[in-house]
Amino acid sequence: MQTLSQSPLDPAFVQNPYPFYETARATGVFFRWSDYDAIATGNAAACAAIFRDRRFGREVPAERAPVIPPHLAPFYAVEAHSMLELEPPRHTRLRALVLRAFTSRRIAALAPEIEALSHELIDALPTGDFDLLPAFAQKLPVIIIARLLGVPEAMSDDLLRWSNAMVGMYMAGRDRAREDRAVAATEAFVGFMRNYVEARRTDPRDDLITALIAAEETGEKLSTDELITTCILLLNAGHEATVHTIGNGVKTLLETGNTITPATAETCVEEILRFDPSLHIFTRWAYEDVEVMGHSFRRGDQVSLLLAAANRDPGVWENPAHFIPTRSPKAHVTFGGGLHFCVGAPLARLELQIALPILFARLPRVRLAQPPEYANVYHFHGLKSLRLTA
Repeated sequence: MQTLSQSPLDPAFVQNPYPFYETARATGVFFRWSDYDAIATGNAAACAAIFRDRRFGREVPAERAPVIPPHLAPFYAVEAHSMLELEPPRHTRLRALVLRAFTSRRIAALAPEIEALSHELIDALPTGDFDLLPAFAQKLPVIIIARLLGVPEAMSDDLLRWSNAMVGMYMAGRDRAREDRAVAATEAFVGFMRNYVEARRTDPRDDLITALIAAEETGEKLSTDELITTCILLLNAGHEATVHTIGNGVKTLLETGNTITPATAETCVEEILRFDPSLHIFTRWAYEDVEVMGHSFRRGDQVSLLLAAANRDPGVWENPAHFIPTRSPKAHVTFGGGLHFCVGAPLARLELQIALPILFARLPRVRLAQPPEYANVYHFHGLKSLRLTA
């Protein structure tokens, strides 16, 4: 297994990480990424296997658990109840309770609201050049998830700000200032959600918070702390990736001279999700000694699954570096896999399949006003801005 060095903060890498992924792929299934001091893979089969192997998981093995500094305690107190960071049996219980409330019927019922909101946001676009991200890509998913949960959409700017600060904890080059912003956002978010959870316990409404309170699995319900963390997770995950995917997708369609219509939306959205996903790394820990595709992992080893690289594995896709909106969809790893497959995937797909065709139909002459630039937010991958002219 070869060791490779590539700073995730290198400007050239931030703008285009794919050449490094191909260099890494040429060395074999696995490589050691020295900048992360971790084993990594961009092999689609290896990623899929590890996602589904119960000998790997998100929860840190006890002997590898880091010491949490006091100033980060509020952030990790919330993370302690996140099903994203837990394994069975706690994960099983939490996910089952969430899925009892976050139903396919509830998500499908949002389609008319997504359509109407898309038109409202386009109606409000400024004349001349405009930045699609704050005007459309950020507003649509955060307003929809706020409505779904039952919190005031007037809070969407605060929700977006808190979410952006919290996900900063997962970005390369994290410093004390970023940590302090994340903790402040966490405390504000917890305070806000605690008030709403308590209000819904005494005044139920037709919203997801009420449904989560009512959800029960084998006689157990979510505790208040679990409810708060779950709502924060759904708010953060329910829009953060979709914001980046709208931006990346519109950029790709315009740069390649393609469009998207209701008739082509399902296939085209899957290619957008595959071609330039918003999350590039998802990690797993080995819980026992295990061999995967010729590499022997020891208990306590961490492996970085390079989702964007796996989505361009030539062993799965023909001409993977080319955006082909009519490509026959195959299983990609943009939403993860296994026990932790993203519960918000159906909502993200619905938003993209509805909003993007409306955007291109309403703005038939839309084009790039200036070359797009990616923000330095690795291991997320999203644009700093997307200036367009219609």
